[in-house]
Amino acid sequence: MAPKLAAGKLPAADLASLLARLRRDDPRLVVGPRPGEDAAVIDFGDRALVVATDPVTFATDRIGSYAVHVNANDVAVLGARPRWFFAVLLLPETSATAAMADAIMADVLSACDALGATVAGGHTEITVGLDRPIVVGQMLGEVATSGLVSKARLAPGDVLLLTRGAAIEGTAILALERRAALAGRVPDRLLDRAAGLLEEPGISVVDAALAAAAAADVHGLHDPTEGGVLAGLAEMATAAGRGLRAFGDRIPILPETAAICQALDLDPLALIASGALLVGAAPGDAPTIVAALAAHGVPAAAVAEVRPAAEGLTIERAGRVSPLEPPARDEIARLFERDGR
Repeated sequence: MAPKLAAGKLPAADLASLLARLRRDDPRLVVGPRPGEDAAVIDFGDRALVVATDPVTFATDRIGSYAVHVNANDVAVLGARPRWFFAVLLLPETSATAAMADAIMADVLSACDALGATVAGGHTEITVGLDRPIVVGQMLGEVATSGLVSKARLAPGDVLLLTRGAAIEGTAILALERRAALAGRVPDRLLDRAAGLLEEPGISVVDAALAAAAAADVHGLHDPTEGGVLAGLAEMATAAGRGLRAFGDRIPILPETAAICQALDLDPLALIASGALLVGAAPGDAPTIVAALAAHGVPAAAVAEVRPAAEGLTIERAGRVSPLEPPARDEIARLFERDGR
């Protein structure tokens, strides 16, 4: 009997094997399915259509907003403006109500309005076997072909910047979903602030991505999600076919994140990280990008350096260098399985 897979992302080797079977003979498919890429790019001459699709399965509170923003982020990191959103709402047969559907859709509409995107279609159903609602989103965006941002341009010596900090999304989810378990272990004021991270700074990186791309010659953008910053760094290097040296001590971690992760025995660098953005650029352009992001109220710090592929993926902590192993699954998936959700 084949071993059962754990909750979370499909293991990297299984994903690579699955994607290797897909056809790649359409010349208009500029960016197709491959490890490290979260959206496709289709050539329409002087314009390109960018398409991303992603579900939201960990969260239940504000699930509509999550679905919009994680898909919009995947579009924006290719330099495109998110324009059209499609949503599939799967509601649990045991608890579905019209009010539940209305609340999720209101959340979707609010998030799309904030981005200037239009809800263009989708599907809604009451589904057997679910214990919570699930939203599968798809965002379409467009960009001038000359404005596409490609991770393939990352080169040895490039700097990787990280905006805001690790695990913004994961911190907010845990503060909302595990409030009772954290009570008495994390101060209420920190839990309140952590829950508020969904709104401020929020999990959208659209404005930051487009501001960075407009400021200088960006060699790659990526939004770390499942598996946290560690997975995001590995995905960015994999997509570029490069090695990487991460500097663990330089990765910003918010006090709310540190407190919650310590209380639940989680690694903040492996916790779902929407709300942060990785920006790759030549060292000489990094200060310009940092300044442009700061003008938008977004702090950024250099956390890694691109290396030749032969050097592989490594991380330096407290002066010691070790292999950077992408997490087998996100810390939040491990927690939910450990606690029986």
